[in-house]
Amino acid sequence: MSQVPQIKIPATYMRGGTSKGVFFNLEDLPKAAQVPGAARDAFLLRVIGSPDPYGKHTDGMGGATSSTSKTVILSKTSQPDHDVDYLFGQVSIDKPFVDWSGNCGNLTAAVGSFAISSGLVDASRVPENGVAIVRIWQANIKKTIIAHVPVTNGQVQETGDFELDGVTFPAAEVQVEFMDPADGEGAMLPTGNLVDELEVPGVGTFKATMINAGIPTIFLNAEDIGYTGTELQGAINGDEKALFMFETIRAHGAVRMGLIKNIEEAAGREHTPKVAFVAKAADYVSSSGKLISAADIDLNVRALSMGKLHHAMMGTAAVAIGTAAAIPGTLVNLAAGGGDRKAVTFGHPSGTLRVGAEAIQKDGEWTATKVIMSRSARVLMEGWVRVPGDAF
Repeated sequence: MSQVPQIKIPATYMRGGTSKGVFFNLEDLPKAAQVPGAARDAFLLRVIGSPDPYGKHTDGMGGATSSTSKTVILSKTSQPDHDVDYLFGQVSIDKPFVDWSGNCGNLTAAVGSFAISSGLVDASRVPENGVAIVRIWQANIKKTIIAHVPVTNGQVQETGDFELDGVTFPAAEVQVEFMDPADGEGAMLPTGNLVDELEVPGVGTFKATMINAGIPTIFLNAEDIGYTGTELQGAINGDEKALFMFETIRAHGAVRMGLIKNIEEAAGREHTPKVAFVAKAADYVSSSGKLISAADIDLNVRALSMGKLHHAMMGTAAVAIGTAAAIPGTLVNLAAGGGDRKAVTFGHPSGTLRVGAEAIQKDGEWTATKVIMSRSARVLMEGWVRVPGDAF
């Protein structure tokens, strides 16, 4: 039996927001994986340990959840007035594919840090002490993101006292600005409506706000689908009937948004769109046991990612939440109490998050100019990742 030795590739394992991923410099990848295609996908699948029918990622770097099965490829920018190009790959856990259809907002918080530490940002743009402004070109959706990365003694500062619900330990705060965050695949409101009647055969017809901002997202009212909006993961992720319902809604919503031509295509596009449900502010106990008071939030939001209820909130979905909240009449805005809003604080399974947004209406169409939120990031491990030489 022939044996192919393993190869090693420089890599960094990082936490960004409430996600974790394996970060690569494009130039460090094997030649075949430096360009889009089957070889790159096969390489990243092997790095993460997918597809894994056991759902554990025992033989890879993945964490067997949507928020920990992520990959990032960074390179010197190809765009004027930017510092780094950021490409995100969401790796399926149990299927042999990598979804390139959207961004990861949480890991965006780590992109600036990695770019500075890897020399991808010109040294003249990094202060000895202060905040480095890293201009990121998000290659998946072709949008600009600005990361404000703290720097101390010429090095990225990762430790600090900023606390982020869903992350165990405090760290340095990284402010992230998503510029013109409407997703690159079309109009921000693809149906032209603030609220639609979404017909889902075999499930029902629901009021829905469908928006392309940060990431394509389908918002529903929690009560319309039998929930309160205060649910934790255990209430949904073990319920196969509920998960099937959400996936069916997602598939039909994707068709309605023009993201796919028929519902069968949804199986090959797990990362987008997201499905989320909203409800008016209500008390609940978070997954860490912390009491979240209705008085401290504007509304509750729960979102699914890669077929499961997320343990906190995806950064890109938070962009969608902030944008929708800033547009009077959307389901998100109405759940938050309606009216004009420049910021919203929402409850999620791990706690709360505040996100600011600016949206304007011009010629009858709504556009978002900017969404701002704070995250944190930290290097967990750096060195080399190893994969069998015949894995791609």
